[in-house]
Amino acid sequence: MKYSFFALCALVCSLASSGAALADQRSDAMAMLAKLRQEGIANRLPDEMRSLDSALATAEMYYQLNDQKNAERYYQLAIQKGAVIQQRLLAAIPAPETSTAPPGSLANGAPSDKARPNLPALVQTPASSVTMPVSPPQQQTLVQPEAEEPRPFSSARLVGTAGIYTVAKGDTLRLVAAKLGVSRTRLAAMNGLSHKDALKVGQLLHYNNQRIIPPHRTRDGIVINIPDRMLYLFQQGSMTFSTAVALGTPTKTDQFVWETPVGKFKIVNKAKDPTWTVPPSIQEEMRLEGKEVITSIPPGKDNPLGKYAMKTSLPGILIHSTTKPWSIYTYASHGCIRVYPERMEELFKLVKPNTAGEIIYKPVKLAVTDDGRVLLEAHVDIYKKTKGLAAEAQALIRAQKLDSRVDWEKVKRVISRKAGVAEEITRSTPETQQAVDVSRSQSPS
Repeated sequence: MKYSFFALCALVCSLASSGAALADQRSDAMAMLAKLRQEGIANRLPDEMRSLDSALATAEMYYQLNDQKNAERYYQLAIQKGAVIQQRLLAAIPAPETSTAPPGSLANGAPSDKARPNLPALVQTPASSVTMPVSPPQQQTLVQPEAEEPRPFSSARLVGTAGIYTVAKGDTLRLVAAKLGVSRTRLAAMNGLSHKDALKVGQLLHYNNQRIIPPHRTRDGIVINIPDRMLYLFQQGSMTFSTAVALGTPTKTDQFVWETPVGKFKIVNKAKDPTWTVPPSIQEEMRLEGKEVITSIPPGKDNPLGKYAMKTSLPGILIHSTTKPWSIYTYASHGCIRVYPERMEELFKLVKPNTAGEIIYKPVKLAVTDDGRVLLEAHVDIYKKTKGLAAEAQALIRAQKLDSRVDWEKVKRVISRKAGVAEEITRSTPETQQAVDVSRSQSPS
C-alpha cells in the first residue's frame, strides 16, 4: 500500500507537539510566577506583577476554553514579562566579587539556595526567551546555575538520584532531558543554560530525577503514573525497572480527547517490528483535516511505533518505542505510552504476555526517608483530575499522621513550584537536625 509518510508526520506533530509545547509554556509561566511571588516581588514591583498576573490570567482563560493559539500567545507574554522582571532584579544585584552580602543571602534580602540546601532552586526563565536591549559587556547578567547540588535521599520508596550526566554525540538539551526523565526547563536552570544553548560532547550536566514511587497494590506488573510520566515494573513485590514515558496530550477538540486513560489492563500481546494499524479515531482526524487517510504502516524507520510494541487491553492503548525520542517525558501522544527506544528494548524483554498493569493518577506523593526526613513531590495536575494539589498534600500528610513533623511553609513551596522531584518538608528541630547530621556523617562520600 502506498501512503504519504509526511502527511502522517504532519498529523502527529501538529497536535501532539503543539500540545506538549503548550504544556511546557504553561508550566514555565506558572513556575516563574510562583518564584517571583515567593521572593516578595509583588511588594517591590507591584505594577509589573499586576501586569504579569493579568497576562497569565488571560492565558488560563484561553487554556480552559481550549483556544490553544491564544493560550500560547498569552503564556509566552507572561514568560516575557517575568523575564523582564528577573532582568531588573538581577541588574540590581552586585557582582559576586564586589558583593558585601553575608553568606546565604542575596543583596535584595531574599534567601539564596545556600540557605536552604534541600530545596532545589526554582525554575529560571532563560534570557533568550525575550528580546532585551544589548548591554555593555560589564553589565551583562548571565544565567547562573543552582547554588548547590541536591543531596540524594535514602529510602526504598525512592527511585532516581541527583547526579551528573556526560553529554554524548548528538545530544541536545531536550534529548538529554528525555533520557533522564526531567524537565528541560529545570535541567537548563540547574546548569546555567538557556533552552537554545548547544551542548558539547563531554560536557557535564547536573541533574536531579529523585522521585517517590507512587502508592500501588501491584506485586507483579506495570504501574504508570500519569502526572510524573513514569512507568514502573514490579516483580515479586520489588521494583525492578523504571523509565520515563510520553503520554497523551491534554489538548482537546470538539471531536477528540487524547488523554491517556486511567485503569487496570493486561498485556494482550507483544510485537517486534510491529505494523501500526491506525486507530479509527486518528483516521477520522486525518479525514476532518483534509489529509490522506492512512490505515496502516508496515515495520521500518517510518513506523512511529519503533521496533517494539506491547498491546494493552485498554482500547487503542499501546506501550511502544518511538521514532521521536526527544518527546519522552512530555504529553505528546494520542494516548499511547511512548518509551525511549533503548529502554523499550529492555522492558520488552522483561514483560510477558498477560502481565497485569494499571495506569494511575497521583500528582502528589509523600515518603519518609530511612533517617526520618519527610519528602513531598508535586507535579502539574495536567488533566485537571484533582480538587487541588494543596488539598491532596494535606490529605496525604494527615493520613500518615505527619502533621507535627512537617513545615507547612515548605509544603506550600513544593506545591507552588511543582518541580516533579522529591523535596524535603521536614520541620527543623534540634533533634531532627542531629539525626540528619549523624546519617550524613555515616554515608559514603
